[in-house]
Amino acid sequence: MLSDTDRERLRAVFDRQLDVGLHHGAQLALVVDGDLVVDFAGGQTGPDGEPTESDQQHVLFSCTKPYAGVAVHQLAEAGDLDYDDPLVAHWPEFADEGSEKAEITVRQVLSHQAGIPFGEFDDRPGEWGDWDAVVAAMEEIEPVFPPGEQSAYHALNYGWLVGELVRRVSGQPIEAYVAEHVFDPLGMDDTTLGAADDVATLAGFAEFDRCRDPGEGLGDPAEESAAAFNEPAIRNAVIPAAAGIGTARDMARFYACIANGGELDGTRLLEESTVEAALELQAETESDGTLSRPARYAMGFWKGGHAADMFGTLSPDRVFGHAGLGSVFGWGDPEEKVGFAYVTNGIREESYEHAARVNAVTDAVRSLLD
Repeated sequence: MLSDTDRERLRAVFDRQLDVGLHHGAQLALVVDGDLVVDFAGGQTGPDGEPTESDQQHVLFSCTKPYAGVAVHQLAEAGDLDYDDPLVAHWPEFADEGSEKAEITVRQVLSHQAGIPFGEFDDRPGEWGDWDAVVAAMEEIEPVFPPGEQSAYHALNYGWLVGELVRRVSGQPIEAYVAEHVFDPLGMDDTTLGAADDVATLAGFAEFDRCRDPGEGLGDPAEESAAAFNEPAIRNAVIPAAAGIGTARDMARFYACIANGGELDGTRLLEESTVEAALELQAETESDGTLSRPARYAMGFWKGGHAADMFGTLSPDRVFGHAGLGSVFGWGDPEEKVGFAYVTNGIREESYEHAARVNAVTDAVRSLLD
């Protein structure tokens, strides 16, 4: 357990990033052995905002993906689907019988190996809030890579595919399913999908001009991403891969639950065997087909273990988690029984600047736990 001195040292690291202007506001939460031992908030809710509190909601970007992924794991655990089922077994209109696309499996979708990482629907944000348009776009899209042959991060399509799969199998829209089966049971009271109210304002920061451009990541200018996701229409759209709304405190509980074998405070989201299956390494690449950098994928989670991730400077391969577009990161450690979440409202270049920011905080946490 952390001492008061430990918390003061960690708070100094947290405050330092605010003081030097890496972001306007932030939250840091840490759950250890089931107890919330750190729940920091600081800075402002935007460039001209109010003081950031621990219950202030933020856009979580791709940190939403694991929440949607757990829905699929729950359905697999219940026997309603199998990881190696082709999507067309549950969604017949997804692909023509006998086509290459018809071979895409649930496992491949969860591990970013489905071969449809991007498409023209990415450039139609005005339709992201129309689920019928989402489904039609996914039924029309054709593979960029042969399914199962190339790891390529599905920035948006992951959520569209998982969301419609959950709807087809459970009968519930993905936003209703995760509210009932993930957020509510775990007491994630400030986390939602598709319903934004008082959300911190995002700010996009220009790239740090003393760092060489690594030529990695999604390549979207931070200022443009901030402007897009500050729009109420986007924040209120059901975008299961990119537009969850929540807090660091809730996210840390989620990761602590998974790190503890799927149970926290008497609430079980998943059986231990399901967690083991979910966290098993599925794909590893030195150059992801979307991000152009090394990546290690489990089912619905990233895995630690290489220098280009954000699980700490010396990243243990046992940890799991996810990043959210240059501003958010969460991870769990099954060995230490820890759930970690760092949430900011400042989008920075994701391959180095955001990684350096997150790793500094993660390293400080690990130094106190060792």
